Amino acid sequence: MKLYHLYVSGILYAELDFDTQPISIQKLDIASGKLLPWETLSEEDNAFYKSFTKIDLLKLSHQLHSYEQKLVGDGEVIVDLPEGAERYTSSKDSWYLQRDVKFPNNKLVENGKLLAVCCPAREMVTVLVRDGEEDRTVLKMWKNTWPDEKIYGVNHLGSFLVPMRDGIHLSTDVYVPAGLNEKVPAVLIRTPYGKEDGCEVYYRYVQRGYAVVVQDVRGRNLSEGEWIPNHSEVEDGDDTLNWIAEQSWSSGSVGHGRRVPYLGYVQWAAAASGNPHLKALISVVCAGSAFVDLPRRGGCFTSGMLAWGFAVSQKKFHPELMERDDWEEVLNIRPLDQLAEKALGYHVPFLDKWLENPDYDEFWHRSNWKERSVHAQIPALIQSGWFDDNGMGTTEALELVHDFPEGMRKVILGPWQHSGNSKYDMHGVSFGDEALRFDLDFIYFQWFEHHLKGVDNGIDKTAPVEYYTVGQETWKTASNWPIPETQETEIYLDSCGHANTSSGDGVLSFKLPEKESQDSYDYDPQNPSTHIIDMSENEIEVPEDYTEEEKRQDMLCYSTDPLEKDVVITGDITVSLYIASDAPDTDFMVRLTDVDENGRSIKLADGILSAKYRNGFDHADFLNPGEVVPLTILTTKISNCFKKGHRIRVTITSSAKNFVFPNSNTKDGFNSQTTVVAHNTIFHGGQYPSKITVRMEQ
Repeated sequence: MKLYHLYVSGILYAELDFDTQPISIQKLDIASGKLLPWETLSEEDNAFYKSFTKIDLLKLSHQLHSYEQKLVGDGEVIVDLPEGAERYTSSKDSWYLQRDVKFPNNKLVENGKLLAVCCPAREMVTVLVRDGEEDRTVLKMWKNTWPDEKIYGVNHLGSFLVPMRDGIHLSTDVYVPAGLNEKVPAVLIRTPYGKEDGCEVYYRYVQRGYAVVVQDVRGRNLSEGEWIPNHSEVEDGDDTLNWIAEQSWSSGSVGHGRRVPYLGYVQWAAAASGNPHLKALISVVCAGSAFVDLPRRGGCFTSGMLAWGFAVSQKKFHPELMERDDWEEVLNIRPLDQLAEKALGYHVPFLDKWLENPDYDEFWHRSNWKERSVHAQIPALIQSGWFDDNGMGTTEALELVHDFPEGMRKVILGPWQHSGNSKYDMHGVSFGDEALRFDLDFIYFQWFEHHLKGVDNGIDKTAPVEYYTVGQETWKTASNWPIPETQETEIYLDSCGHANTSSGDGVLSFKLPEKESQDSYDYDPQNPSTHIIDMSENEIEVPEDYTEEEKRQDMLCYSTDPLEKDVVITGDITVSLYIASDAPDTDFMVRLTDVDENGRSIKLADGILSAKYRNGFDHADFLNPGEVVPLTILTTKISNCFKKGHRIRVTITSSAKNFVFPNSNTKDGFNSQTTVVAHNTIFHGGQYPSKITVRMEQ
């Protein structure tokens, strides 16, 4: 018998015999926690395991010989299969890392035998391992920590209509450990995506002695009320926590878990209420406040969120609405209050709400968990990536926990996009062998075990911050964020007045230029520059090559000389500009790029601001023609090593098609059907010290 074991977060989910064709399986009976009798693995069951574990068991069994024969040697290895070629790179200890795909199936092959497959994902790791080879995988860590761990069956107590303070009822499923006759802590999941969808991801908490409460948020799926994203989550989270604490199975302690950014948002919203039953958070990518993150980044209206907006435009989640081949036409629909009807064929009320409130007001304040926070110190594990769409939301969370005592905050920041810990390669940019983590779910369990069950497991004594530096391709630790050991450094914009395009004379200088100068460009809303993304991918902060885009005349480029030594920048970047325009309003988009010896310019971080909000989002302060005014833009986060011979570049323009709707350069901003060309100017040097402020590692 060629016996393999299938584990999810260290829990045995199946036994498989690869000697039979088709392969045989002993499935875990979720209700009892016991393995069922052997049976043939069906196509239906395989589809479930592929979706759940990201491993195609039938494909693996059919191609087992190919993997065992071809995954040999060092360096890059191509495995040609009927389904298409797969690319691998060799790593240490006979591991081969699958490249160019989401959820890579890394393979351990030694002496012509496939010993294990390990797949990392956003919040769990799955392992398929040959009998006796468990210690060659991440399972060794699980087994050493919990050698005699009891795994419970999953008991679905039922669906409940939980009352909110205004009389609305939210549909809520409750799962408890079967046969555990004591009060237990709960893990709360509140979701707009349908509480039944993918609920098996949460069983692992029940199997380890937690109750799991999964709730449809207001107006979604089976819950009552009106769906306005983010609008009622502080109050609804507070009421739900109180309901959980009142249940007979509840110990009164609740941890908030999540899978996607909206679920991260509702955690912080619940925390903002100050509810005493909320004892811990695991925040894996987190939507932030409206004008800092989404849907109004820097006051601009983010078109990049439309794919998500379409998917949640009906009461049930429809991910297929994200994928279109006519996004170019959709983004050009005006006025914006007709966009949904013309693109989808029906009205979307929450989009109207977003358009009806142009400035930051009570409507937006109601959803601002950071501003509404009572500053309760709830232990928070924060995980995000340098290329996360909601990176600005994570920035707000990091600001909130900055002064928490050590042990009550832990931060993990990797080279990941919104989909998290799932890719070695991203839009032509490759990261090192250590870019993906195989211990994240292990850390989650330690966090909840310590803060919900009171177990002294040492998680509170681990490094408060773990972060990955791109270019050095290594993980580092720190005591806080921003990294205290970094040195705040100012880099100034300079030119002789011709910084247009990457071929211009724009310079980044570590010294303040004495001579005052300026650079100008014309921004035409009918011809906006492009923020390079695939709209249907629903990822808007990917590292892309902007070499061609930087040839535009409406793109100002400022670059250092080729660096004489490696320079590591870690943190947020603050961009301080002195600007003027002949338009009453216009946007300013800034990007930080890493330019290699061949001129390839890879975006690392960006930020945007509508000029009328330079003095605050609560009111429009329109520009006077020709008046020079300062404005400040905060970018997303990064830790990057600019290699010797590379250049640090900052680009400035006034548009970012696909990311934000173009500013019309009128007082009606992004929602105007009339546009004008704006003549925009950046002043620098002398009395106008336009600059970027970065944190450099020493």
